[in-house]
Amino acid sequence: MVRPSGPLFGSVNIKGAKNSVLKLMAATLLAEGTHHLHNVPDITDVKIVAELLRRCGVSVSFAGEGHVIIEVPPTEKIVPRASLELVSKIRASVVVMGPLLARCNWVELAQPGGDDFGSRPIDYHIEGFSALGATFSERDGYLFGRTEGLTGSRVVLEFPSHTATDNILMAAVLAEGRTVIENAAREPEVIDLASMLISMGADIRGAGTSRIEVQGVPKLSPADHWVIPDRVEAASFLAAVAVAGGEVFLRGAREDHMEMLLRKVASVGVHIETTPQGILAKSEGKLKAVDVSTLPYPGVATDYQPLIVTMLSVADGTSVVSENLFSGRFRYVEELRKMGADIFTDGHHVVIRGTPRLKGARVQASDIRAGVALVVAALVADGETEISGVRHIDRGYERIEERLRALGADIERRSAQDLTGCADVG
Repeated sequence: MVRPSGPLFGSVNIKGAKNSVLKLMAATLLAEGTHHLHNVPDITDVKIVAELLRRCGVSVSFAGEGHVIIEVPPTEKIVPRASLELVSKIRASVVVMGPLLARCNWVELAQPGGDDFGSRPIDYHIEGFSALGATFSERDGYLFGRTEGLTGSRVVLEFPSHTATDNILMAAVLAEGRTVIENAAREPEVIDLASMLISMGADIRGAGTSRIEVQGVPKLSPADHWVIPDRVEAASFLAAVAVAGGEVFLRGAREDHMEMLLRKVASVGVHIETTPQGILAKSEGKLKAVDVSTLPYPGVATDYQPLIVTMLSVADGTSVVSENLFSGRFRYVEELRKMGADIFTDGHHVVIRGTPRLKGARVQASDIRAGVALVVAALVADGETEISGVRHIDRGYERIEERLRALGADIERRSAQDLTGCADVG
């Protein structure tokens, strides 16, 4: 439940990146021994991947303060299977394919699930693994991958998929010979994964560019790695202070990871100051219309899009937001309309006519980012807003209501979490 409460003030610590830590956890499968990951967010998706690793024979324990200890057994004790029960809950589970193929030479994986905002086939992953020498078959909703040993090759991605780049990179580090990934994703999370793999003994060059070169090595060592801050979480708090007004310091947020977004947020009317310790956002809650298009990194990320649309729904003027990555990502727009937003969609564009205030309503979160965008909208909605489907928000945000409340927001959770950290309503 959210009620309008005026400007937000204070500071918030930005947690470790969801879109990085899940791949880092999968990467531990590449090396026998005890791995230590730090700055790991306490979110549902981390718990699901932890259980996925446990089903593979790996020990995962949470030591507190964002510290996760992962103990990986010898190859012969790893079980390279991922069940439908877990894989259907989270799309990122597909990234165990690369490490398991590289380490065990086979993998069985249920078709991945995750957020429902359009088709995201894993063809790029399969094509990349096939180029490295794996073969695949499908039966009863499961993918079966086999190899006599991966061999380095040239992999050209049709689209710079972040997850496919990560997955192929993890497979390549133990492949025999040299692998080149062309049209690779350039996200900071790809660099974070490469950094951890290099610390484990991998030979990788070019991470963060469109061409990554990997020279396979016979063996890797356990990692001790600090997860980068979550740029999408930082954007979420930026959006909150933008619409509500106030002054909030985003401790740990990195300007170099979100330059294009910061430009757009500044053009909307938010004052941004960057420091080595984080980003300070100041807003009077008076925003201006802008046009935005989502693009692969370093462009404006698709994960930012629901937050941007929400900001622009209370901006002065008419804005157009174009979604160039996922066709179904405007499904949350109807929920914003329930709150009084003047928005209509036209193909992969959404046109927003700003209105000074929104109104409270009962709305439903359809995915992680759409859910938190509804929370942001509720900060400037007259009356009460009841958001159901909070289990989606919990997949990517650690105790979002407590952290917003510490900044002055009037927000409370009205249902208990289950064992996986999910909640039904809020």
